[in-house]
Amino acid sequence: MNPKREHMKPTVTLLLSLLALALSACGSEPAAGSGDSVVAEQAPESRADEEGGEADRIHLTPEQIANARIGLEIAGPASVRERQPLYGVIAPNAERVRDVTARFPGVIRSITKRVGDAVRQGETLATIESNESLQTYAVVAPLSGVITARNANPGENSGDKALFTVADLSTVWVELSLFPRDIAKVRVGQPVRVKGADNALSAEGTVVYVAPFGSSTSQTLNARVLLDNADRRWPPGLYVTAELTLATTPVPLAVRDEGVQTIEGRLVVFVRNAEGFEARTVQLGRSDGEISEVLAGIEPGESYATINSYILKAELGKGSAEHRH
Repeated sequence: MNPKREHMKPTVTLLLSLLALALSACGSEPAAGSGDSVVAEQAPESRADEEGGEADRIHLTPEQIANARIGLEIAGPASVRERQPLYGVIAPNAERVRDVTARFPGVIRSITKRVGDAVRQGETLATIESNESLQTYAVVAPLSGVITARNANPGENSGDKALFTVADLSTVWVELSLFPRDIAKVRVGQPVRVKGADNALSAEGTVVYVAPFGSSTSQTLNARVLLDNADRRWPPGLYVTAELTLATTPVPLAVRDEGVQTIEGRLVVFVRNAEGFEARTVQLGRSDGEISEVLAGIEPGESYATINSYILKAELGKGSAEHRH
């Protein structure tokens, strides 16, 4: 055997071992489209999820919420009402209207009040000189209210006519017209929500009277609602709509309809959190136009936006547009 060749055998063996190791290392590398490349494809998806959640959040401080006049309510149990729409007109409460006449016939010497003036009970409205005694006496207001009519002028004879009409408008009547199909649904004591013609005004009242006879001309029956009017928001003569409550159904969780907004085809409620508001998708059930039952999406006790919640919707839309650009 050649000694030189025997000397080279370990070297060749070492090279072959190194080559095998190199090939083995190459074979262990991941194929294209697997391993690291999968992680790289998942990372943007994860970021998109985070951005999507963030896109449904609006960061506002308590001061900003107050400045935007955003109303807040607590989600919880409520009663959904079944209602019957009706139509009517505001009228003075006839039980609080007085005609003022002279106690003795005579000549009207002075008038102190005009139509539309507010008066207090016992306040002087006019002075009259009696035809018999020739003495002057005062005609006073029998109750506090507003002068709605005046049929007297200085120098005229008082006679038996009403000189003034005084109406206390702190309460008013809503005269409702009931059609035959509605008569069986109305009874004294039922709650009624009254709304102005433009829906800007609303108030709660109760049915205090249902007429025993109908009108042959209009084929309607009259029902009367007593309405508080201490702030004078309901001037007599205005036409109104009313919603008669027929039944109430308690629900375990509800929100006010003014707090529900539609965003990209889904119903959302803006739930308040530590940083502002989160647009929470909700599933709603029964509704009466003011209160809606919540089946899923929020929890009892959570605070949500009601009044001016549309401002949050606009802010959310602005943030989404900026994100797309």
